[in-house]
Amino acid sequence: MSMDETNIPGPSAIDLRGQAGAQRDISYYFEDGSCILLVEDTLFNVHRSLLSRDNSSFSTLFTLPQGSHNVEGLSDDNPIILRGDKSSEFRHFLWALYALPPELQVVNSSSADLTQLIDIARISNKYSFKSLETWALDAVQEHVNRRPSPHHSSSSSFFSGNETLNTSPTQTHLALIENTEQLTRLIQLAQLCNHERLLNSMIALLRQLMGRSLHYAYLSMALADDLNLRSLRGAAYLEVMQKGSFTSLGKQRGTEENGVDVPLEITPAQQVRLLSGYWHLTRTWERFRSTPPTFTHAPSCSATWHQPGCTQAWVEFWKDKTKGEAVMSLGLADVIGRLRQVQKEYDRSGPTYMAHDCKLAARRSLTECIKKVEDQLPDYFSDQGLEDDLG
Repeated sequence: MSMDETNIPGPSAIDLRGQAGAQRDISYYFEDGSCILLVEDTLFNVHRSLLSRDNSSFSTLFTLPQGSHNVEGLSDDNPIILRGDKSSEFRHFLWALYALPPELQVVNSSSADLTQLIDIARISNKYSFKSLETWALDAVQEHVNRRPSPHHSSSSSFFSGNETLNTSPTQTHLALIENTEQLTRLIQLAQLCNHERLLNSMIALLRQLMGRSLHYAYLSMALADDLNLRSLRGAAYLEVMQKGSFTSLGKQRGTEENGVDVPLEITPAQQVRLLSGYWHLTRTWERFRSTPPTFTHAPSCSATWHQPGCTQAWVEFWKDKTKGEAVMSLGLADVIGRLRQVQKEYDRSGPTYMAHDCKLAARRSLTECIKKVEDQLPDYFSDQGLEDDLG
């Protein structure tokens, strides 16, 4: 009998054949085991009573009628075949299933193995061990919160932009790849298990890493597309658009802060979204530049002759600052950056002839414009783009 990646299979999916060359696992092939499982080329002989805990998928599997088939899982020649898993992942899962309380305490220490915890959480989710899944996810979240970044390996360490590396470029490149894979697994796990807190933590980390390394911007862009992560898509595409090169398809070259070249890939669909985002953002800026954000005048201003002068002061300030050197030094599509620069100028020396309450209202309007662009940033880089650019 086999179990696929997502569901308990029907009779047509049962595989009665053993696998030639399969080896018994050193740690989890118990002589008194009552259920033999085949994962890749490794045989595990474990106890049905443990596999049936927590209303797991195995408890349902064991109650299915066998029909005319021999009972699977009682011999090496006729094991229950688990498809879509790695033997190393399942071994980590069994460790959690069999470990004694003192052994489990290691997950709350600095020596916890993050890869092991990810494997436990994923396998637990797949086979509906809800309690074990929750425990593993909480341990992963604690591990992520405990470290500056959720990466630890005995063979390599995660590097930051402020660290001086004493390793060769090859070693550094390998460290980057390993940590990229771990980042990817973490964010995939968070979405798979619908763990909002972990997902938010990983998105926040990726947003930080994007500003330091173009490689992570490309990674974030790919993850946002693959996992439909709206909260990551806009920031990732904007970072690539501003700092990357997307005029040609295929592999790009990104240079890390340590001087290591990392191959970066872009798909035709991503290139279309980047170009679409650039076009829509530049249109948005032109609208902002020509027409300042509107605001509601204070009652004291509206009731007097001062309102026309107040409005004129705001318009003149806006036109002057939007063509100032600080704003013009930013990219044409950097709408958020340009608006924030205008906001800085406003805070430094706003219009002289505006009423105080009107000044506050104008600033609130500017802040709302920035937030609106930020919130709709993913839509700029969608396949359809914005139906109506912000203005």
